[in-house]
Amino acid sequence: MDTATPAVTVALHDGASVIASSGQVDARRHGELLLPAVDRVLAEAGVKLDAVTGVVVGVGPGPYTGLRVGLVTAATFGSALAVPVHGICTLDGLAYAAGQEGGLEGPFAVATDARRKEVYWARYEHARTRTGDPAVDRPADIAEALAGLPVVGQGAVLYPEAFPDARGPEHVAAGALAALAAERLAAGQELLEPQPLYLRRPDAQVPKNYKVVTPK
Repeated sequence: MDTATPAVTVALHDGASVIASSGQVDARRHGELLLPAVDRVLAEAGVKLDAVTGVVVGVGPGPYTGLRVGLVTAATFGSALAVPVHGICTLDGLAYAAGQEGGLEGPFAVATDARRKEVYWARYEHARTRTGDPAVDRPADIAEALAGLPVVGQGAVLYPEAFPDARGPEHVAAGALAALAAERLAAGQELLEPQPLYLRRPDAQVPKNYKVVTPK
């Protein structure tokens, strides 16, 4: 599952292929949409939740509010089912999908909407290999560094002046995350801990210098 972008996406993977999936784009309803999506996917596959042997969750980067919905839900499932919970960088999932579904060969970049007129982004040698850590920047500040490269994701679509060669997919799909995780696990690679990759402080913060009122 992944809630790091406006897409609320869930998939069930049997270790070889995706057997059911769901995806809805709504940046304001992650908490409302995620569990019904899990129910739909399980029903479509004809299995119960207790058949799940592991959970993969996108760790971002992403905005604080949406990202934590998927991470908390994944952790809850992992605890309730006593199964491992694995993290995957959301940008890696987009890059993998661009290679598998779109036939995109490297090098290229991935950019998602970070709000505040910024993007979360990373460079890739090819669909399976990221060449540096994810970052958050204004599109104009990285346009020169990414000049001539295809850029995958909603961040490219939103800022065509900075990223003229925008490519799909626009949003991450849980099926791609699951497939990438299955591939890495089969190769004996360690996955990320299911911890959020925020890259910056949340928008909602406790006001500074607020007035304290105490009873007399």
